[in-house]
Amino acid sequence: MKISNIGKTLLAVCAAGLMATSAMAAEMTLKLGHLANEDNPWHKASVKFGEELNSLTDGRIEVQVFPNESLGKEIDLINGMQLGTVDMTITGESLQNWAPMAALLAVPYAYKSIEHMDEVAGGEIGEQIKAQIIEKVQIRPIAYFARGPRDLTSNRPIKSPDDLNGLKMRVPNVPLFVDVWKALGANPGPMAFSEVFTSLQNGTIEAQENPLALIRSASFNEVQKYVNMTDHVRSWIYLTIAESTWNKLSEDDQKAVMQAAKATQDYERELFNASLKDDREFLESKGMTFVEVDGSAFQTKAKDAVLANVNDEIKPVVEQLFAK
Repeated sequence: MKISNIGKTLLAVCAAGLMATSAMAAEMTLKLGHLANEDNPWHKASVKFGEELNSLTDGRIEVQVFPNESLGKEIDLINGMQLGTVDMTITGESLQNWAPMAALLAVPYAYKSIEHMDEVAGGEIGEQIKAQIIEKVQIRPIAYFARGPRDLTSNRPIKSPDDLNGLKMRVPNVPLFVDVWKALGANPGPMAFSEVFTSLQNGTIEAQENPLALIRSASFNEVQKYVNMTDHVRSWIYLTIAESTWNKLSEDDQKAVMQAAKATQDYERELFNASLKDDREFLESKGMTFVEVDGSAFQTKAKDAVLANVNDEIKPVVEQLFAK
């Protein structure tokens, strides 16, 4: 079949357009690595960020997302960002290895509610944390994601610290966690997460604490009856970009990054709220009972242990948070 001169011209224009689009799409590619799997809200939010930024820059900036630590573990990714081999990651209190104020992202009983946490993360203290991270780590927080609060599971209801009464429980190998639960009246001990289910099953320990998503995925509903809503650690984590990558962007592209980040933060919060609701409904359907606790009593009793474990630089801020 012969193609007319007009048809040839149209084909040439289309081909040129495709080549131009391809060239624009290849102008800059950002590598974003993180530790979560493809079903996690963090991964879905990362993909959303890439879509938003690609749209806002007319395809000039592309974001490649690498889940499941496929680009490296968290510390490796931070190091890679400092060296210029990685552009972006999702990271949180691990940054305190460089920037002490990053410890504020996950201090037990520092935040009474998610609204209180949002007020801090999005306010003056949050700006101070971000500024120190940029200065000390050379990576830039551009959005933050809430993390599921940690709750205590057990086979008897725990409504106040008095109900703990030497409760044998597993905690991560974090001195702060051990000291706080001791101060509250429990009998905490570090243990590898992989050993927790069997230890609960055979009675070596009586309780453990984790976010609802982990309680669900680890099937602790099979060996625990109650979720005591202690919410003892509320925390957030940052979506970050390497400062070296940020400095390569034009002012307009930096604005586009921040606009995409804002949309991503809002989108992730929707996913987060939906996952909390879904996890609770699932655990209740499996027979677990959710117990409201006296949060102020837990916070008051934990305060001295928390202050004894935080460094001097952030201690005044923690005292201020506890006073709210």
